[in-house]
Amino acid sequence: MSIVLIREERPVDAAAVFAVHAAAFAGDAEARLVDRLRAAGKLTVALVAENAAGEIVGHVAFSPVQVTSGKAPSAGLGLAPLAVRPDCQRRGIGSRLVRQGLAACRRAAAPYVVVLGEQADYTRFGFRPASQWNLDNEYGAGDEFMALELSPGGLPEGGLIRYAQEFAELGA
Repeated sequence: MSIVLIREERPVDAAAVFAVHAAAFAGDAEARLVDRLRAAGKLTVALVAENAAGEIVGHVAFSPVQVTSGKAPSAGLGLAPLAVRPDCQRRGIGSRLVRQGLAACRRAAAPYVVVLGEQADYTRFGFRPASQWNLDNEYGAGDEFMALELSPGGLPEGGLIRYAQEFAELGA
């Protein structure tokens, strides 16, 4: 495997990040989502994977989420989207993006991170079904909706997790 550097996203990376997401997913909805989150100032943590030739081959975004419940609202971060260029997949780049992204979330003092994805892909990073904390999501996902507590007591008990408005516009 060629050497890949994981670093913070820079403004000059926007077009390459768009291309990575468009190549990794069927269509450009996720790529447009990243652009909308960036424009709204909601990319709390955004990392890229850069190969030895200086090409962006991967990207991960973490944006604000909010738990709404009868108690005081609680803010955390949502991991989405994550993409690796198809010709670079299955080389550990996505895993490195997630691990370093979670470390950046801890440095940013985020109390928790949620993700909607395959359990096999995310339990290895410590994510567990959010239902263990009586947390629900606005998409009706079951055990594919997972949470990771980054600081002791960081995850509230119960409530509905809402993603940034830009996610609702994903299909638009």
